[in-house]
Amino acid sequence: MAVPRSRSSNSKKNSRSANSALKAKGLSTCSNCNKTKMPHTVCPFCGFYAKKSVIAIKSETEK
Repeated sequence: MAVPRSRSSNSKKNSRSANSALKAKGLSTCSNCNKTKMPHTVCPFCGFYAKKSVIAIKSETEK
């Protein structure tokens, strides 16, 4: 069984886990309605992707 030659210091142990923090999600703005959306996805507010209408979104009055 493997046994470490010497004890790992606290700084060595903590620096190993320093890169495991959660990163903020990257957001982009819609080219049609200027609301924030996830990049490379259809805008959930207006249904546009790359300045083209992809899906029809029901408005509040149609529901």
